[in-house]
Amino acid sequence: MKFGIRPSRWWWMATAVAAITFVEPLVLTAHREVTVAELKQQVAHASVSERPALCIEICERQLDAADSFYVAGDSDQGKVALVDVTAFAELARDYAIQAHKREKQSEIAIRKMARKLANLKHTVSLEDQGQVQNTIDRLERIRDDLLAAMFPNGVKK
Repeated sequence: MKFGIRPSRWWWMATAVAAITFVEPLVLTAHREVTVAELKQQVAHASVSERPALCIEICERQLDAADSFYVAGDSDQGKVALVDVTAFAELARDYAIQAHKREKQSEIAIRKMARKLANLKHTVSLEDQGQVQNTIDRLERIRDDLLAAMFPNGVKK
């Protein structure tokens, strides 16, 4: 050929372009987002050291869902999501302390969730503020437990 590319090299380039064009969309559609229900099932089958990260992922997703529900005016679904946030934060704490893994990451994530809830509290109705504050208080106690596990002798002065 006159183009400076040998036929064997041209064939490989055409094959690569075809693969990118036709195979990549199939791979991208096959990789979908894991649902919260699937994450909950994974917690039961994961090792103890992997469970805190899964529980925190569930908490974060349920907190986002609660935020969306409250913004949409569906406070009943928001309350259900907040119950999940608390329950899985407690599980994350328990698994992190048990495995001595991801204690710091769990504490940081729970602190961020408590801050997000504090911001959410000011946007929900007066009737819903009590549930949000209760969730904040429980998350703070969970954080305290994690900090006590990480620093059993307390903070040195």
